[in-house]
Amino acid sequence: MTDPLTWWNSLGRPLARLPRWGALAVLAVLLATMAWSVVAVAPVDQAETAQVEAKPDTTEGDIALYARISERVAAGEDYYVAAMDEQRARNYPTRPFVTVRLPTLAWLHNSIGPDGVRMLALLLLLGCLWGLHQRLNGKVEMAERVGALFMLALGGAAVAAPLAGLLHEVLAGALLSLAFLLYDRERWWPSLLAAGLALAVRELAVHFVLLWLAFALVGKRWREVAALVGLLGLFSIGMYLHYLGVEAQRLPGDPASQGWDAFTGLALPLMALSRLTALLVLPVTVAAPLAVLPFLGWLGQGGRLGLFATLWFAGFFTAMALFARPENFYWAQLVLPAYFAGLAFAPRALADLLRNAGARN
Repeated sequence: MTDPLTWWNSLGRPLARLPRWGALAVLAVLLATMAWSVVAVAPVDQAETAQVEAKPDTTEGDIALYARISERVAAGEDYYVAAMDEQRARNYPTRPFVTVRLPTLAWLHNSIGPDGVRMLALLLLLGCLWGLHQRLNGKVEMAERVGALFMLALGGAAVAAPLAGLLHEVLAGALLSLAFLLYDRERWWPSLLAAGLALAVRELAVHFVLLWLAFALVGKRWREVAALVGLLGLFSIGMYLHYLGVEAQRLPGDPASQGWDAFTGLALPLMALSRLTALLVLPVTVAAPLAVLPFLGWLGQGGRLGLFATLWFAGFFTAMALFARPENFYWAQLVLPAYFAGLAFAPRALADLLRNAGARN
């Protein structure tokens, strides 16, 4: 019996295989989503902006917090002492323990500094460009491949920001994109290493590893399964040690998180993509509908590459829609720069849909 991945691979470009009614349905959903985004994203964007403007003292922002923690760690203080003290002083929550970031980035700052981390993220972006070039070699036309590389670079534009080295999501997102683009059935350990490093920086990267594990199980790739289970085991141990580190510094009355059940909806990831990529230069009412198109491009790509990307992005955006608050918009950095490369695949995906939609049975 053919496994689902083999069947999917046999389809080639899946949107080109749709019957007329299927192509019309996908086009209708696409147009409705893009039209909805024009009016739905602006209020979320304004709500987050209003929150920032309500706190004119920029020394109280997340980046300032991470910078101060790293300064104290570089001065010789224990990470958990510094982190708990700074978050408590700025009225940041410390409960549950995941509200305190993993210490990996602060330790990196102690070794190579924030600018060194930013240079590392830039090197990872270059690695992503090489990986995408290799994955597309011989599979798409040269113009589409060049376009995908250009869009990938634009999707990683955040690494050029002076303070990028202070954001956990920038580094973790670059590592996840590298893991995605380097994957090879016969040589998957570099992807495993990149994914493991992403987990060490930001625990939200676990969604990527769990999806990879599901693919390995469906494909009965037992060595990959064992390696991924081992990685998740190490991750669990690391999170337990992190929990112990946070709890060791706990004080009565420490502030607790307001929770992650804002149910902001899909407008939030679209707003985030409008801010975190080159779409930033466009009005949000233009950028938001354009932010939908890379998803279509990856869906139309087909094969394991397109299917993994589609499920990765759909799952993460759904999680953001359910759990993230407007001020958490930077979580979307975890799917960049890979997501934005799909914009180069969107024209062919649209052509597949329009051709089938106009076909006569």
